[in-house]
Amino acid sequence: MHKKLFILSAIILLFFQASAQKRKFDVQGKAGARGIMPENTIEGMLKALDLGVTTLEMDAVISKDKQVVLSQEPYFNNEISLLPNGKPISFKDQKNYNIYQMDYEQVKKFDVGSKIHARFPGQMKFKAYKPLLSKTIDAVEAYVKEHRLAKPVYSIETKTIKNGDNEFHPEPAEFVELIMDVVNTKKIAKRVIIESFDMRTLQYLHEKYPKVKTSLLIDEKEPFEDYIEKLGFNPTIYSPYSVLVGKGLVDRCHEMGIKIIPWTVNTVKDLKYFMSLGVDGVITDFPNLMNQVK
Repeated sequence: MHKKLFILSAIILLFFQASAQKRKFDVQGKAGARGIMPENTIEGMLKALDLGVTTLEMDAVISKDKQVVLSQEPYFNNEISLLPNGKPISFKDQKNYNIYQMDYEQVKKFDVGSKIHARFPGQMKFKAYKPLLSKTIDAVEAYVKEHRLAKPVYSIETKTIKNGDNEFHPEPAEFVELIMDVVNTKKIAKRVIIESFDMRTLQYLHEKYPKVKTSLLIDEKEPFEDYIEKLGFNPTIYSPYSVLVGKGLVDRCHEMGIKIIPWTVNTVKDLKYFMSLGVDGVITDFPNLMNQVK
């Protein structure tokens, strides 16, 4: 009898271990590893891979010559940017340096890696530029092959708002098509998530590319069901601001077959808390913190 119970217990343990492995926790490095390296740079993405991220989270904007460029804003943010001559950009003037009004050759001349970052003072500093999405993918794919690392997922945020159409970026359909042209050329569609606060881009993507994963970014406290109704379909991932996440929201997402990945989780205490709630992953500026929660 005791032997049968022992065998049954062992089988149950193996089942739960297998289930846990299947539900692999998704560590998404915000803009690469923004707390450690300049954001949305190739160097930052490669550092994130070294730190064990499973998903490279990045932000996409469009240049005047229709290139997909990695950038948190569709302009040169004064917080991280220096002019080609090395001089700073004022907060008042930053939106005048509109990437959508510049060819990529102009964009590449700005330095976004040397300026001390007020919110991330420990960030490594070096001269860097905003890279093309295509070149970033090339560098990442070559790096994982050389170092025999697992191929990452690319979570690409469309930096669009309705008021910015045709001024800071193209309209959603064109924006999505430009990204998908790169994704399909590089043959990585199965490893791509398109994320956005702007439902229009996700709705267009879902209609035209229904097999591509989607992530709805949320920063305001409204009922989960209302957001899903407005979107018109179940996204692959629901990604709210972390302060909006509780056990009830996690359960409602899972009941609908939707993963939940909060942003931006930057302390060991918070990482442990959200993991205890059963979230499917986190977006973090400091992916190195994951080593402290194992």
